[in-house]
Amino acid sequence: MQTIDKFNFAGKKAFVRVDFNVPLDENFNITDDNRIRAALPTLKKILADGGSIIIGSHLGRPKGVADKFSLKHIVNHVSELLGVDVQFANDCMGEEASAKAAALQPGEVLLLENLRFYAEEEGKPRGLAEDASDEEKAAAKKAIKESQKEFTKKLASYADCYVNDAFGTAHRAHASTALIAKYFGVENKMFGFLMEKEVLAVNKVLNDIHRPFTAIMGGSKVSSKIEIIENLLGKVDNLIITGGMSYTFTKALGGNIGLSICENDKLDLALDLLKKAEEKGVKMVLALDAKVADAFSNTANTQFCDEKDIPDGWQGLDIGPKTMALFADVIKNSKTILWNGPTGVFEMDNFSDGSRAVGEAIVEATKNGAFSLVGGGDSVACVNKFGLADGVSYVSTGGGALLEAIEGKILPGIAAIKE
Repeated sequence: MQTIDKFNFAGKKAFVRVDFNVPLDENFNITDDNRIRAALPTLKKILADGGSIIIGSHLGRPKGVADKFSLKHIVNHVSELLGVDVQFANDCMGEEASAKAAALQPGEVLLLENLRFYAEEEGKPRGLAEDASDEEKAAAKKAIKESQKEFTKKLASYADCYVNDAFGTAHRAHASTALIAKYFGVENKMFGFLMEKEVLAVNKVLNDIHRPFTAIMGGSKVSSKIEIIENLLGKVDNLIITGGMSYTFTKALGGNIGLSICENDKLDLALDLLKKAEEKGVKMVLALDAKVADAFSNTANTQFCDEKDIPDGWQGLDIGPKTMALFADVIKNSKTILWNGPTGVFEMDNFSDGSRAVGEAIVEATKNGAFSLVGGGDSVACVNKFGLADGVSYVSTGGGALLEAIEGKILPGIAAIKE
């Protein structure tokens, strides 16, 4: 497999798929440019070699052309960070895009308009009536797949080589993330530096395990993490269950959870997961106490109570001090750590102590030689909010992509480069 550090881009045009899906305020100002900064090493390497770049990205989830999702809003900032006047094509398929790509000289950069303005990028038909028949749906699906081939071929025609540096979309078999790679030989397609780091980090935490291995799984629903938990049960020594989904486990075990969030239809599933963990020799670590509130508000009345004895009318919004100490002890004695999901409603300062405690314990373990991977939007937001990102081994840029990788799935965007 080709690697970006060994490839010479001199005189070549590179189509680089990045993830510039950055948040914008009402005036189209970027409020967090980390995703752009993360791609800079790849882009600067190509320019330093004497190559030129065609940048492809999506922004938001448009269902057609929409000004608020136009990448024109980020051109100036990308130019500033890259130190090059980035050109912009008002389309990614039209004559302007083709002409500008053809005219690119070494050292120049072209940013294409939002790829998802075209249904062909995702390969899903748009505009179907709700009452469309099965035949109509099948015909629309066939048509979009056919046009997707032409869309992909056109994108590939702009460049001599292909670089995928968008781990955040690696789990999607989209035109620009997976299908396009088939138009380039094995020597002319590769991961960018960011993608390489993501792949190595996931591989290390799942396949190069130093024990004890502890995974911290948070989030509101057990149902959204079933496959991840089941895959991890075959790998970890300790599995910490926290966040909103912990109350489903607590109730399944006969506890009183008050008004705490709970999936009542998943109680049997929770018990089944506990049984599987026991059979595999995995220690499932559950909360001992909770910080509860009489309303879902940062200014609500609060108290600490046993996790299994939350009063009626109260809801758990974070873990308590006994649980913080328990979790921290397990984490600090670990050599491989995966964190996905906060312990509570960390966005409210009154309920952020548990997530901070977990983050600080991970940092301490990392200082003592553990490998720590933090991934998932909320967990990443946690370490950034608390200023802990530099203290962990790796912070993943991928949300859904990371979760699917942890589930053991083959990601299309990765497989396409390795083929």
